[in-house]
Amino acid sequence: MFQFLPTDDLFDGEICLRLAKAMEADEEKGYVPAYKFAICLPDGSPMGACMLRVGDVPSLYHSGHIGYGIHEDYRGHGYAGKACRLLFALAKKHGMKSLYITCEPDNIPSDKTLKRLCAEWEGGGRFLETSPVPEDHKMYEEGRRFVNVYEYNM
Repeated sequence: MFQFLPTDDLFDGEICLRLAKAMEADEEKGYVPAYKFAICLPDGSPMGACMLRVGDVPSLYHSGHIGYGIHEDYRGHGYAGKACRLLFALAKKHGMKSLYITCEPDNIPSDKTLKRLCAEWEGGGRFLETSPVPEDHKMYEEGRRFVNVYEYNM
C-alpha cells in the first residue's frame, strides 16, 4: 500500500512547496499516486504550482513524473527548477531511481529549465527525444502532439 510522506521540509531558503492535495492512485484510469503543491515564497505568497507523480506507468513517459507552472509575474527567476529540485528530494525518499519531465517543444522557457536541470542536477539528467504523443493518451485529446522527454537520475 502506498504511503504519502510528510512534506513540511520542502523548502530551500527561497521557495517552499505547500501541499495542496494528495491524490490516491486510480488504477482504472492508469493514474499513480500524486502530490500537488503550491509553489510559494517564504511568506506563503503563491507563485505557481507543481506536482509529483509517484510510480511508473507507460503514460508517464509523455506526461512526466513532474509537472509545473509559474504565474507570469514570477517567471524568469528559476523557480520552476528550484521546485523540481525539491520534488527530486521527495522522489528519492519514495525510492524512485529516475523520473521523466516533459514539455512541448515550442515551450522554450520550460525547455531551458529542463536543460539547465540536466547540467546542474547532481544525479545527472539527459534529453532523450522529441516524442510523438500517442493517440490514446489524454494529452493527445488536449491537442498536444509532441513532447521533449528528459530523464533525471535520483
